[in-house]
Amino acid sequence: MRFSIPRPLMLATTAASLLLMSLTTQADYLWMEREASGITKLKYGTLDGKRLHIAGVSAVQASLSDGKKLPMALDGDYLKVTPNRAGDIRVLANRVTPEGTLVLFQAKEGRSETKALNDLELVPTTPNGNTFKLIWKGEVVAIPQVKLTTSELGWNRVLLPDADGSVTLSTPFPATYVLELSAKLNGTTTLDDKVYKDVRHTATLSFTVPASK
Repeated sequence: MRFSIPRPLMLATTAASLLLMSLTTQADYLWMEREASGITKLKYGTLDGKRLHIAGVSAVQASLSDGKKLPMALDGDYLKVTPNRAGDIRVLANRVTPEGTLVLFQAKEGRSETKALNDLELVPTTPNGNTFKLIWKGEVVAIPQVKLTTSELGWNRVLLPDADGSVTLSTPFPATYVLELSAKLNGTTTLDDKVYKDVRHTATLSFTVPASK
């Protein structure tokens, strides 16, 4: 099993540009679903809806905004993350494809925080809002399109950007909503003393709209 919780990832990236990839490109993602109990499930799969086992990714680490690592436990084909207090959860992980591509996963659960901490992160323009901007290494970049999937079977969308480059979605029913995008790095990245020329970043932001009481 490849799942592990190592020391923080140490990445060295050359001066490089980011090329956001078409949604038609086959890509795998990590995303999170938070339960009412506070336990969050970290799941792994592809844009076509296929579920994969979480053991397919490496160097998994979860944290809140203060950077402190959160405990995780394997449960079936996903990981359970237990936050010790309220706040958005971020997860980093990676994998190397059979073709030698380094895939860097950056997942976030929650939309209360408007400051990006991951290299590639979708953030709400207002706490718990429905409009999101994309941040790459602290800078706002235009979003070409974002894939929106939900826990409501069959209700999925492709979100196109507004004039300012942000995307806005509606949340018409209780569900878990997942925003997904992928970007290719035009440059090299060094991870654990190995240089990768083909690097892909994937980012998700997920949140749950509860049923009205």
